[in-house]
Amino acid sequence: MRLEASILTRLVKSEDLNHHRTLFAGRAASWLVEASFLAAARLTGEPARVVCLQVHGMLFRRPARAGDILEIRSRVAHLGTKSITVHTECRRDGDELALVSTFATFVVLGDDDRAVPHGLVLSDAYLAEHRAICDAAAALRRPAPSP
Repeated sequence: MRLEASILTRLVKSEDLNHHRTLFAGRAASWLVEASFLAAARLTGEPARVVCLQVHGMLFRRPARAGDILEIRSRVAHLGTKSITVHTECRRDGDELALVSTFATFVVLGDDDRAVPHGLVLSDAYLAEHRAICDAAAALRRPAPSP
């Protein structure tokens, strides 16, 4: 089981920009979901059977501009019986503050294209080391309070 971070590096080019001359949200979303998928697929070792079930929203905190080098880092944040939730952040190279962050949930498909149990477990040491993202992922699973 490979739990190290999956890291993508991207150069923001002119074709990645929106009408404000900042990184287009759709391009950023594509990069973050791709990085999230890589973390889930590496964990299972079966990328052909892993599919995205849900992107839990994206928080865009700061813009990126042409010429910025971005590091997109993904870590597994939660394992359900059939699901894998991944936390992904995008930072400008060398910056501590994330520009964009998201959670995405994936499942492993069986031969009938239905989600099947993956049999994976996060160790107590991993959960302790990554407590903040694991707690945030657990909060995604709680039902919203009724009005």
